[in-house]
Amino acid sequence: MTAPRQDPLRDPRFFADPYPTYDRLRESCPVQRIPTGSGGHHSYLITGHAEAREAFTDPRLSKDTARFFAERPSNRDLHPAVSRTMLASDPPAHTRQRRVATPLFTTGRVRALRPFITRVIEDLTATWHPGKEIDLVAELAVPLPVTVICELLGVPEADRPTLAAWSHDLFDATDTARIDAASHRIGDYLTRLLTTPRPTSDSHSDALAALLHACEEGGLDRDEAVSLAALLLVAGHETTTHFLGNAVLALLRHPEAFDRLRRDPELIPGALDELLRYDSPVSVATFRHSTEDLRVGGVDIPAGFPVLIAPGAANRDPAAFPDPHRLDLDRDAGGHLSFGHGIHRCPGAPLARAEAEIALHTLLTRFPHTRLAIPAESLTWRRTRLTRGLAALPLVLG
Repeated sequence: MTAPRQDPLRDPRFFADPYPTYDRLRESCPVQRIPTGSGGHHSYLITGHAEAREAFTDPRLSKDTARFFAERPSNRDLHPAVSRTMLASDPPAHTRQRRVATPLFTTGRVRALRPFITRVIEDLTATWHPGKEIDLVAELAVPLPVTVICELLGVPEADRPTLAAWSHDLFDATDTARIDAASHRIGDYLTRLLTTPRPTSDSHSDALAALLHACEEGGLDRDEAVSLAALLLVAGHETTTHFLGNAVLALLRHPEAFDRLRRDPELIPGALDELLRYDSPVSVATFRHSTEDLRVGGVDIPAGFPVLIAPGAANRDPAAFPDPHRLDLDRDAGGHLSFGHGIHRCPGAPLARAEAEIALHTLLTRFPHTRLAIPAESLTWRRTRLTRGLAALPLVLG
């Protein structure tokens, strides 16, 4: 196995279309060492589906970032509430936060939220009409999940656009200072929100009180409660935004699939797994590191190295999904890894699916002749290797 000389995930062509790069790496070896950044450091990248599933559940791959960087010099300055979420921790700290987060997204809770999600979508699309040009990202894919997750967290309506902008900055992989600054704005805001008494007449006080009560019942201290709120806010809307944008683009580029769902909207829930597999909103999972020597996919990974698991690559592995670059609504894609796998699998997956389902149903039934306003090749993708999503999706409604 020969490691690439440069970080293949920082090539400008990767952001527009990562799949040729993933194919090349996987065909060479589904687990391989790659350069990370420009400082001479290396990570191990996992692009195979079986290997990714194995790595997701291996306890020797830790998510405790504080432990990894404790003895390593770093000029980063992330807010603790953002850097120490349950996505950046191992049991038992992870277990405590997970125990509080999971009940927020049960099937019953999400079912109860569906009327609210529907009202939000109706409000956001109230001025849409055939022939109008819209940006699906700015006008629906961003505000929808932000509104829903902020409602769950008790965030006042006036603050939601600002929080969305900070979350956007947090995923801007081109500017670490901007990322760090955004983390402090989010962390400081949520600290104030969770520690400032709110008037009982406030319409959001019930949601906030319920969250705080759940945190107290789950044994979380106030810092852990802030960390949980930060994770729910950021992860709860950024990936859903990309899920919806990527799904709509995939359908528009496959008119037969678009038309099939338009004619039979009852098929939309069953199509979500294939849409998630085909163009995953999570390209590379969040940070892990090896705490001891281990072997994955026949490759030895020494202790002390970052390990990057790429759901975007695993979901296009032909060993798991034959003809993987084809969108096939009849495919059994339930084994996709877009929500992760194991103890860190996204607890908010049911909510993301509900939001995408209702939004797609609205678009397909109200505007069945919608088309791209510009060529697909001219679309701009976010320059981050963690998530895969569009900067904008201009459409002409029809």
